[in-house]
Amino acid sequence: MVDSLHYTPKIHIEFPIEEKNFFVAGESASRVKKTLQQLGMKQDIIKRVAVIIYEAAMNVAIHANHGTLRVFITPEAITVETEDKGDGIPDIDLAMKEGYSTATQEIREMGFGAGMGLPNIKHCSDELKIDTKVGVGTLIRAKVYLDKEKL
Repeated sequence: MVDSLHYTPKIHIEFPIEEKNFFVAGESASRVKKTLQQLGMKQDIIKRVAVIIYEAAMNVAIHANHGTLRVFITPEAITVETEDKGDGIPDIDLAMKEGYSTATQEIREMGFGAGMGLPNIKHCSDELKIDTKVGVGTLIRAKVYLDKEKL
């Protein structure tokens, strides 16, 4: 029997992302948002996490062949992780600049690729780690703490 006072719930949600599947970004953000609302999370936390999920998933859909979005929810934090197989990021500092984008003209004509993905993820995260290898892919891990006093 589990002692409910000492049980630490951990939730793991995962979404596969294929190249140019822009639908998954909105769908994954919406599904996680509903889960966080059901868990009684604060609205500002939900909004930040939804933005991170949307931007991270869009980056995979725009810039990679395929990847996976994972969301880990614990009592301490929500971690959003994307891991993709793609071109990687040649210059992370440049990619973090607002407005910088390597999206194709086709993607831009569709209304995506404005160069705000990584800056928005950084802005909404308490911690952000990017591991990338050119020609291989990228792992992005963004964390939002649920109790800011622990920072």
